Amino acid sequence: MEASAEGTAERATHAAVKGEAAIKQEFLTTKDQFHGYLDTEWQGSKGEKNSEKCTLEEKKDPFVEEPECKKPKLDPEDETKSEKPDKKRFRGQNKSRPHTKPNTYEEKRLCLSAIQVETSSWFGDKCTFYHDVGEYMASKPADIGERCYVYDTFGKCEYGLACRFAKAHTTADFKTLEKADLVKACEGRTVVKNSLGKDLQYRLRKRSVTFAKSEEYLKTLSNNKDKQEPQRNDVQPPVKTVGPLTDADVIKLRPCEKKTVDFRDKLYLAPLTTCGNLPFRRVCKRFGADITCGEMAMCTNLLQGHQSEWALLKRHESEDLFGVQVEGCFPDTMTRCAELINSHTDVDFVDINSGCPIDLVYKKGGGCGLMTRTRKFEQIIKGMNYVLDVPLTVKIRTGVQEKSNIAHKLIGEMKNWGVSMITLHGRSREQRYTKLADWDYISECAKAASPVPLFGANGRIIFPNTFCRIFPRGALIKPWIFTEIKESRHWDISSGERLDILKDFTNFGLEHWGSDTRGVEKTRSFMLEWLSFMCRYIPVGLLERVPQKINERPPYYMGRNYLESLMASQYVEDWIRISEMLLGPVPKNFNFLPKHKANSYK
Repeated sequence: MEASAEGTAERATHAAVKGEAAIKQEFLTTKDQFHGYLDTEWQGSKGEKNSEKCTLEEKKDPFVEEPECKKPKLDPEDETKSEKPDKKRFRGQNKSRPHTKPNTYEEKRLCLSAIQVETSSWFGDKCTFYHDVGEYMASKPADIGERCYVYDTFGKCEYGLACRFAKAHTTADFKTLEKADLVKACEGRTVVKNSLGKDLQYRLRKRSVTFAKSEEYLKTLSNNKDKQEPQRNDVQPPVKTVGPLTDADVIKLRPCEKKTVDFRDKLYLAPLTTCGNLPFRRVCKRFGADITCGEMAMCTNLLQGHQSEWALLKRHESEDLFGVQVEGCFPDTMTRCAELINSHTDVDFVDINSGCPIDLVYKKGGGCGLMTRTRKFEQIIKGMNYVLDVPLTVKIRTGVQEKSNIAHKLIGEMKNWGVSMITLHGRSREQRYTKLADWDYISECAKAASPVPLFGANGRIIFPNTFCRIFPRGALIKPWIFTEIKESRHWDISSGERLDILKDFTNFGLEHWGSDTRGVEKTRSFMLEWLSFMCRYIPVGLLERVPQKINERPPYYMGRNYLESLMASQYVEDWIRISEMLLGPVPKNFNFLPKHKANSYK
């Protein structure tokens, strides 16, 4: 009884710590009890481990450590007496994190000549790939499951014998199977748009792509007589005319004829670096997201034909309202990039990221740097508007310095530059994501922006009551937020339902990145990045008060079952356990550290 009383007192004291979420007393626990329970239950569910598998202690990496508990805020008098901690250590990105490419998890792959009879090996006798199918299948890692999602969905799997679900569509003599009815039904169907073709990539690298509209606009910038850039209908035609219009004037699209996007009463999944990938957006679409946007892409990399950068522009067929976000700091590159997107992709709007706070972007004059380079900013917006047939939107912050807001000054100008919508992140560059958003200032800017719609974004709200006016970055923590908003309720979602969401993400990832070993590990890495955010969610049924506030960290608590407790862990090893439920065991040399540090927890 004494021990129980001490534990209750300890939990009560633990719950009273400033900055922690209020969870019902019966669910609170300590760090040691929490991890002891998870480790015991996990080992019990898997049984005794084989001698070939290393123990958890052996798998732990010195770079992969559990984050320390958040220190409670001190009184002003005590703060002066204590030493200031090194805050930089707990902020930003894990730049020195170990990074292993997914293709290194395969020792050797199967040569194409072993599959296709008429194909010969490119490297001849020097080829290091497998040429014996039987030998390859014997050395290949065990299949993850008995059914292949790609095969069941499209009738065939392009990865064939390399698929980690190969037994589902492979005969005993290593021949791949197809479902003729499904294959015929999928003929002519374009599931993913905006891929970079080889021809366009070649022309971009050789700089043979023409940018006629961009060059026409950029010539006006070099005219010293007129310092103001013209609107689209102000550019003089190449042929001087008097009276009647020329064909060039008639063909030219006027601003009133541009496509429009109605952002009113719609839920918009804002661009999310790393985690806002195509499979994640598909999950959010299932839960009711109306508008989606791709991850931020660098305009120079797009112009140079980088395949990895163009992958950020891909659009799934389920994304009915889709935009792309680009970043750059010069009028010429941004205008050409806009024309490239306008000519070779299918998008509903283009967004300029002038709110990115990271040093790599800011020091070059991009991101938040554009807010202090008003002249260049104006030229970029007008130039992109000139070449685009779709609306142009802009994302900004309150300013660069914490106590010097300049957004209201820019908003008044941007209305005249042709911006269709403005997103205002309610923090300055110095504040990053650690401070509360200034909603009073956002309201002030919204009045200044009228009639141009302005949406406030603080990047951290995860409860539905205020989502009529902000963008849901909180979808990383709970993607079902869109359903909560539309149904006006707090969903006490079960751990099984949350695991089903991860199953959907797994299937979408295997379809997008591939079902071979490389694709499986790429899907796993993005899932682990997502779990580093998702673990912050506290089930509604465990809270003393609803909703959960994002600036309050979860204390150690026991879920209503083992899976709910496992999903609450902030320990990398437990995230890996969840991934192993869906994608099989991790490779022997696997390690992981999240890209972003949880600076809101430090």
